[in-house]
Formats: sequence, C-alpha cells, structure tokens
Amino acid sequence: MALGTAAALAPAWATAWGQSSGPGGEHGNIYANGIEEGPEVSLAIRRESIPIDGQPARPISINGSSPGPLVRLREGQDAVLRVTNLLDEPTSIHWHGLILPAEMDGVPGLSFAGIAPGETFTYRFPVRQNGTYWYHSHSGLQEQLGHAGPLIIDAAEPEPFSYDREHVLLLTDWTFESPMTVFRNLKIAEGYYNHQERTVADFFADVRDKGFAATAEMRSMWARMRMSSRDIADVTGSTYTYLINGHSPGDNWTALFKAGEKVRLRVINGSAMSYFDVRIPGLTMTVVAADGQPVQPVPVDEFRIGVAETYDVLVTPDSDLAYTIFAETMDRSGYALATLAPRQGMRGQIPERRRIADRGMEAMGAHDMDGMDHSGMDGMDHSGMDGMDHSGMDGMDHSGMDGMDHSSMSGMDHGAMGGMAAEREVVNTNGMLAAGQAQPGSRYDQAGIGIDPGERRVLVYRDLMALTPWPDRRAPGRELELHLTGNMERYMWSFDGRKFSEVTGPIHFAKDERLRLILINDTMMEHPIHLHGMWMELENGHGELIPRKHTLNVKPGERVSALITADAEGSWAFHCHLLYHMEAGMFRVVQVA
Repeated sequence: MALGTAAALAPAWATAWGQSSGPGGEHGNIYANGIEEGPEVSLAIRRESIPIDGQPARPISINGSSPGPLVRLREGQDAVLRVTNLLDEPTSIHWHGLILPAEMDGVPGLSFAGIAPGETFTYRFPVRQNGTYWYHSHSGLQEQLGHAGPLIIDAAEPEPFSYDREHVLLLTDWTFESPMTVFRNLKIAEGYYNHQERTVADFFADVRDKGFAATAEMRSMWARMRMSSRDIADVTGSTYTYLINGHSPGDNWTALFKAGEKVRLRVINGSAMSYFDVRIPGLTMTVVAADGQPVQPVPVDEFRIGVAETYDVLVTPDSDLAYTIFAETMDRSGYALATLAPRQGMRGQIPERRRIADRGMEAMGAHDMDGMDHSGMDGMDHSGMDGMDHSGMDGMDHSGMDGMDHSSMSGMDHGAMGGMAAEREVVNTNGMLAAGQAQPGSRYDQAGIGIDPGERRVLVYRDLMALTPWPDRRAPGRELELHLTGNMERYMWSFDGRKFSEVTGPIHFAKDERLRLILINDTMMEHPIHLHGMWMELENGHGELIPRKHTLNVKPGERVSALITADAEGSWAFHCHLLYHMEAGMFRVVQVA
C-alpha cells in the first residue's frame, strides 16, 4: 500500500501507524492496526478476541484491530467512508474535530439515526482542513471497548515545519470490566476506583507542614463537600491498563528513528477518562500543532493532554540510544509507555514515578473564597435533587431523546443550585472584554494539579499561539455563560445544574453569529469540553493569534472563554468528553439556525 506524503516536505516513506516506516517504501506495518487511505475507505466494526496486555479480551475491532486502523485523508478530497456494523447493537463513528455537514457528524439522535446491526452507512463530506484528529463511537459506552482510531489529514500545501519521519501515538485506557459495570460502580460510590485516599500518616505529615488548625480546617472543608482532596480521576489504574496504540507498557511498542532525524510524533488522547502527562526524558519536544491546528513552536519537556485533545511535537534524537515515551496518568495510578529507538528490542529507562497530589484551594479559583463559609458550597452539592433517578440514561443513545416530554420537570427548582439557572446570555456592551483578552478566573499559565513548574518546562494553554489570525475578526455580539456542575457523591454531571434528560430544548446559536462562550467549572474535577462542528478560539491573551481548538480543558474552579463563529447549520453535540460524565448527563445540543 503506497502512502501519500505527510507534507510536501516529508518523504513518502516517513509515515506509519502500527510501526515505523523504513527507507525504500517498506512501511514495516507488522501490527494489525494498519492504514486505510482515502478518499474512499471501508471500515467493518465487530467484537472479536484480541489479547490485551497478554490477557484474553473481547474489544470492539475496526477492520480486525483495536484500536482501529489509521484513516488517512488529504485536504481537498471528497471523502467517502463506508462503515459496516457487524455488531449485534447499533453503532456509529464520530469524526472528532472535523468540520463537516451535521448529518455526517455521527451522533445518533441528532442529524443521524445511527448504524443498525448488519447495515452499512456511507459518510460523504469534503475535507476542508488538515492535521491530527481521531474517530470514535458516539453510541453508548462503545468507546471504552476500543471503538476508536487515529485520523490524519495531510495538508494540500507545505506545512510550516519539516520532518523526516512520523509516528502516531494513540493513548487509550482499557478495562477488563464491562463499561456498564464501571458506570454502575461509580453510581454506587464515586470513589470506588480511588485506592489512593489519604491516610492517618498523611494527616500527621500535613500537621507537621501546615499546622494542626490549617490541616483540620482543610479536612473539614472536604468532608462538608462530601469529597476527597484526592478525587483526581474517577476511574484509575485499579481497573485500567494504559495503552499506546493498543499496547501495554510490557509490550515495548517501538517507534524507530535514525540518529539526527527530525521525528514528528502525533499524540492523540483517545482514552475514555484519563489525562496523561507526556514526556521523553533526554529529549526536548517542540509543540507545533494543537487539536490539528498549527501553532507557533513551543519547546517543552512535558505536556498534559486532556481526553480528546491532540498535540503534534517534533523531536530530534541525535544519539544511538533508546528513549522512553512516558505518558503518566494525572492521578499517578499508572502509565502508558512506548520506546523511541534506532532498533527493535531496545528499551529506555523508566522515569521515577510521581506521587499523587492533593487538591487545594486553587481548585476553587472560580469562586470568591475570601471569607467564604465553605459549609454553604451549594454549587458543589446538588443533593436537593433527591428522589430523581435518571439512571435510565444508560446507553446514552440520543435518538431516544427525540420528542421527550420534560413537562414533569417543570416543578423542579434549579435556582437553589448555587445560583445556577439556565444558560445566561449577555448582549455585547462597550464594557465587554476585547476579543482575545484572558478573562479573570482563567488559569492558562498553569498546567494543572500534580505538576511542579520548577521541575521541568511544561506546556500551558498560555503558550499556544496561532500562526495566522482567524478570518472572522468580528467582536462577539453576545456572551453565553455555562456552568459545569455535578454531584460527586451521587455521580451526576450536568451543565447549569441540569442533566441532559432534564433540559427542554437545545442551546441556540444564530447562523453566522459571533459569540463568546464562557465556561465556569463549579466542580472539583477537570472537564474536557468538546463542541462538534465548529472551532472554539481560546481567549488566552494572544489577541488576533489566539489558538483554535475543538476540545477545551477546564480545570476545577476555572473560568475559560472562547470565541465561536456559528457557521455550521444544524444540530451539534456539546459535552464533556469524559465518557462516564457524558453518560451521567453532561451533554447538551447546540442548534445553529
């Protein structure tokens, strides 16, 4: 199979997904993942026996592999992607980050009915962008079963950087439990998978460091919120095996290079629930793209990648050594690992593991904490929803929502939820912040919990700067403010205190309007928020060069703002990309008309 060039400046032999390329056109794709090159591609989805981490497993496969093959398209093509469902249940494929017609976006129940067992659905759309993306199921919890794969779109024109070789690194989290079992366990006890809770020894260590009064007050605060300072990740290494390209750390998946080559690593976080901190000890990584969009080069030693984000980095290993590609989970409960080496069979040193961090007051940055009585943390605990059982959202096939009668919700008072009513719209005024200006409450200069900025150079959102301005330079005509809300104890997640099953209609964008979306995280967890069909321009302080993203990570207590041009007519999904958060209700529909 001949491969197209990754760019006019990259040789054709430099591209591979399952394994490194070699000179002379031999791609060495010895793994089952494979490459499916466009513009016409056929994909078959089924369950089959594929060992994972040396153990028997039954993941969802795509063309015989899990994760699925690399789908490679080219900017300017008209893509024709035929997807055949060989499962015994409906399925779908969402092309994450692609700008395309709504009916081709692949979310059942919106502009697409889903793919019934035994049926073939043909996705047809013009390819109007380039970069690193991915694809995954948007039906139930299938994504957790391995229903995902990388999607690379080669540029029609030379890219602003050159390289000699590339590798795709798809990060995933695999559990040998049924995804529905995982979800039920979270509903029973949100800390079910947290085996790193604080101990008596930790308490006395804090007393030595901070004093008894401060330590007791902090512990009391967490108790009042019915949370733990170590609620870093809902699902952890206690059930997850962390994979790169479907391989566990013991497999020693190896990406080959020749000393002195410039290597492009396309890193995709295709996991269901896991944030990763990625580094290659001994090598500087230069970030050149975020979410498929080129950015001005940023040299870093490490970057945090939220669920559904992608980053492209360049590295230049100049010695005949093996380097470890180390992706440690944010909660430090495990890691994915691969090797960058000149020959198969080599291994690099595994870095020393870091200890789990504790959440502190910075997690409440969106709230005015000075003098605040923490016992009144209304925005954190929505226990006023007693008696409402929305567990029927299991499976999350949005087609079942069409025509749903929400009239029974009319008597429900959401105003008690920390002042969070329905989404707020504010008409543009002269006092509105200028486009591109970072808003108060944002922490774009911080990587997040568990990262010591003095230890190594770590990528932060403030570093991301577009190469060229976005064509639409209009000031936003209005602001739309949404709060990210939830009840950890009962494992319910929502926007503005309402789960998806409780809302009566979509969020409305006027066709071609320019607006500012403000996201305020009233929870103590990170949320990667994904808008389908349109770019979000992160207002990180770089004026006309603010970066475009399809997924925005919002840290606990943080306020994040982005500009949107609503140029995509139709109904679009808008949700937290933590799979079980979406399943538990953190999902809305945006209608552009």
